[in-house]
Amino acid sequence: MRDQNDRGVRTGRGIVLGAALLAAVTTGLVRYQTLLGAVHVALLYLLIVLLVSARYGRVAGMVMSGLAFLAFNFFFIPPYHTLAIGNPLDWLVLAVFLATALTAAQLLHRARRESALREAARVKDALLAGVSHDIRTPLTSIRAIAHEVAQDGDERGLVIEEESIRLTQFVEDMLDLSRLRVGGLVVASAINAADDVVGAALQRVAGIAGDREIVARVEGEPLLAGRFDFTHTLRVVANLLENAIKYSPRDAAVELAVRREGDRLLFVVADRGPGLPPGEEEAVFSAFYRPRHAVPDARSAGLGLALARGLAEVQQGALSYAPRPGGGSVFTLSLPAVDLHDSLSVL
Repeated sequence: MRDQNDRGVRTGRGIVLGAALLAAVTTGLVRYQTLLGAVHVALLYLLIVLLVSARYGRVAGMVMSGLAFLAFNFFFIPPYHTLAIGNPLDWLVLAVFLATALTAAQLLHRARRESALREAARVKDALLAGVSHDIRTPLTSIRAIAHEVAQDGDERGLVIEEESIRLTQFVEDMLDLSRLRVGGLVVASAINAADDVVGAALQRVAGIAGDREIVARVEGEPLLAGRFDFTHTLRVVANLLENAIKYSPRDAAVELAVRREGDRLLFVVADRGPGLPPGEEEAVFSAFYRPRHAVPDARSAGLGLALARGLAEVQQGALSYAPRPGGGSVFTLSLPAVDLHDSLSVL
């Protein structure tokens, strides 16, 4: 309530000061009433509207648009000193002026709001990065102590160690997501073989997969390669496989295929899970977002796909979703491809 009152007082002050400025400018212009063209008056009045909008907000700017419209008509549209209009074309002049003034006030308000949101997001990401960094040290200590307790035969130590590992991973994801947004994530792109990424990803998810079938294949050339950061790419592919395992039926295989299309190297992960409801195809890549049909899982914070897309884009790549024919999901990681024959000849 207090904020609303403060905004109201600020808007009122802006209207009063703007009206005073408008009156002063009008007094000066009236002396040259017959010499001034409509364009000169319109530009000066638009400047007043923009100044008031920039300083006191959209409402004050829109009120000033109305006042400037009336002053324009009364003092500078014949017959003077009346709101009547002799030339029908002057209606067009006034209508265009009013529409331009209102649009300018609205656009300026939107630009200021977007700028404020970007700044708030930047500060939030910087704060999250700092907090996440500071949390890692005590988590490491907790994990070490819990490990010692577990070795003494206390099962509670094992539980604490597992939970600390999960929390550490969450903090790492938060830290990397914040670094991505503020441009602080280190990327070391180099020529890497697709086979190496596939093998490492399968090893990483082996414990989660258990006896689940994962069908992996590299299509086309004997050795596909791309220019990317191996660690970041491995993280993305492993994340996609983990999601596919989580949401697929136990009797349905998860598929990982790698192929080249033009100058792009594609890692395609397909499953037979429920897929995404219409309209959630892009929302699923937002931080902390979980689909409406998501399997209840308190261990999932909804950061995986947001981080995966960020890691793809920072390597000049992309990550997209498509429904799978017959049911399920298809996630495609696209990265710059490299022709190994050309690369070796250059070397």
